[in-house]
Amino acid sequence: MTERALLRVLGGESVFPPPVWLMRQAGRYLPEYRETRARAGSFLDLCYDPALATEVTLQPIRRFGFDASILFSDILVIPDALHRNVRFVQGEGPQMDPISVHEIRDLDPSHADAHLAPVIATVARLRAELPAETALIGFCGAPWTVATYMIAGHGTPTQAPARLFGYEHPDAMDELLALLAEMSADYLVRQLQAGADCVQIFDSWAGVLDDASFRRWSIAPTRRIVERVRASVPGARIIGFPKGAGAMLEAYREGTGVDALGLDWGVPFAQARELQRGGAVQGNLDPLRLIAGGQALDDGVRAILHHLGAGPLVFNLGHGITPEAPIAHVERLLQLVRHDRLA
Repeated sequence: MTERALLRVLGGESVFPPPVWLMRQAGRYLPEYRETRARAGSFLDLCYDPALATEVTLQPIRRFGFDASILFSDILVIPDALHRNVRFVQGEGPQMDPISVHEIRDLDPSHADAHLAPVIATVARLRAELPAETALIGFCGAPWTVATYMIAGHGTPTQAPARLFGYEHPDAMDELLALLAEMSADYLVRQLQAGADCVQIFDSWAGVLDDASFRRWSIAPTRRIVERVRASVPGARIIGFPKGAGAMLEAYREGTGVDALGLDWGVPFAQARELQRGGAVQGNLDPLRLIAGGQALDDGVRAILHHLGAGPLVFNLGHGITPEAPIAHVERLLQLVRHDRLA
């Protein structure tokens, strides 16, 4: 069988038209997702039900034929496996019990494998049911991003509680990040062994860190994940997405060893082209262009293809698709990516 297009790009090959998938492509903008979500009960019930999680993961593949499918789950299943009382509150987002300095050493990961077994079962079902040409992406949250929620108990505009915690208790922060890196790596290995073709590490809050903190709390624990994964699965393909990393993107790639860099929409094309010389890039359409449609969407897609389409590129958004995105605009995006030519 010909190697899946996404994996060819992650290996450094230029493919045109580029493979395309969208972060959060299984989500509330789809009526079939909303119907399945209503049947599931809670959001975490949906994540831990292999039949329903498989169904919602497959929905955008059936409708749009994306080149890759990403496991439906959430980055906070790791703290949930640590019994941090994770819950998703309508209109308020994820919440959990804030962790104190003294609780970190009491965290017990011994039951994590059993807790996350339904997610691994979903991966196996997906690989069996996906079209042969469709890549399957597993994922986890980066230790820093997961830690920000564990420390504050919820998301905050700049994750100030976690930053302050790290400054005041650097050893405790290192200990927490080390544990999360170990658990996340083992979780990714299990996904790869169950049938995932590659994995992505989401560091959604990397952009709030200063230089030294970025290297210590984002790069270092992510490197530990990459090394641990590849020790168990040699040659594993890994995408890193340090949202908002800006000028630190090259340092992130060199420091972590990821195969591809996910780029948010704020990364200039000149920088993206330079990064592309060292390997694949993924992104980076502003999700609001997908909502706007029309000329804003067409111009955004064509600009990415023009500037980055000749190199190893995975076409994606610069962050997740939003519930307001019209289905017709997603169809237009795919038409542009797959049938336009380099301008």
